[in-house]
Amino acid sequence: MRLIVSFLLAALLVLVMAPAGYGKIVTEAVPYKQGDTRLEGYLAFDDTARGKRPGVLIVHEWWGLNDFAKKAAERLARMGYVALAADMYGQGKVTTNPEEAGRWAGQVKGTPLMRERAQAGLDVLAKQEQVDPSRLGAMGFCFGGTTVLELAYSGAAVRGVVSFHGGLTAPLPEDLKNIKASFLVLHGADDPHVKPEDLAAFEDGMRKAKADWQLILFGGAVHSFTNPAASGLKIPGVAYDARTAARACQYMELFFKEILAPVKSKS
Repeated sequence: MRLIVSFLLAALLVLVMAPAGYGKIVTEAVPYKQGDTRLEGYLAFDDTARGKRPGVLIVHEWWGLNDFAKKAAERLARMGYVALAADMYGQGKVTTNPEEAGRWAGQVKGTPLMRERAQAGLDVLAKQEQVDPSRLGAMGFCFGGTTVLELAYSGAAVRGVVSFHGGLTAPLPEDLKNIKASFLVLHGADDPHVKPEDLAAFEDGMRKAKADWQLILFGGAVHSFTNPAASGLKIPGVAYDARTAARACQYMELFFKEILAPVKSKS
């Protein structure tokens, strides 16, 4: 019975993320650089759509730019966005080894590279011919969730960011004046990898910045709840939750529809 329920919830997630009526989804590798580091993003868009569209930057988990992040870009493309899955480590750097992933993430997290590489990806997205550069958003998973928060704290030209089970950093005092983006944080209420004091510091930072922010806590969910491969890792506090994943994606879809809508003329 549980297997049937999980299958149905997974099917719901696909329906939520990929509504009917889209055209052909085109994907392509996009090489770019940050400093001297060669990076390679993954671009996805509907080639039958006309006119400029909103762009969404996607930042991967600590594993690197793998198929999970690429599939997320394709789902966003089916919703009508131009999506770029960014590369935070370097061209071809992908792993399934937690120790290696932790080492790579540690070389970026908490350093200027986190914001710089996210900004480099955002710049590439904004320059795509299909993209309206005035309507940009960003979303990320785990390590990527932290990254998009830091991108917004930097004052980058994003209307809003979505963190899926990300590490919750707080804006620095000097960041507060820069924050213009809206925030949607989708968090497992039982995630042991985010300390209560980090959650409190994030909330305090949002209030000090007078930001537009939402924090959604999902009861029973832990870390990596959107990734179907998470439970197989056998890492304590890390597990997939199909129901929570479907709900979180609905929140994300509504958020982007709101913040990335065209600005209506006042005339």
